[in-house]
Amino acid sequence: MNVVEEIKIVNKSKILKELTFKATRSSGAGGQHVNKTSSRVELFWDVLQTTAFSTEEVSYIQEKLSHRITKEGVLQLASENSRSQHTNKAEVIKRLFSLLEVAIIPPKVRKRKRPSKMAKLKRLKAKRQNSEKKANRKKPDF
Repeated sequence: MNVVEEIKIVNKSKILKELTFKATRSSGAGGQHVNKTSSRVELFWDVLQTTAFSTEEVSYIQEKLSHRITKEGVLQLASENSRSQHTNKAEVIKRLFSLLEVAIIPPKVRKRKRPSKMAKLKRLKAKRQNSEKKANRKKPDF
């Protein structure tokens, strides 16, 4: 598949072997064609049983794609944009790989830093101005 070759994931052939597909009827308006052809393609991929990624990468995938993963650990995607089953299959595979590219990126580690001297001074100046503003709202003492 030429669609898969564009993606930058290393183990895409392993992932492709682990995928299962299901063709169903598309929803919505479309007349007679929609009623008799199964052009919608559903993709299922078992995230927990995959051998394509390390356990660390699997945990990143589970964390970032949790809204798409079932309780059993199966990632589900579907496509019904085209009237062609082959086009929908290629589109859903491309979408899977683009999601995985983003999901396997490890989160950035926060480097703890102390505020600079200028930042402290700026904060104290803002506090002083705010307190003066509120003090000026009071009734004057005669």
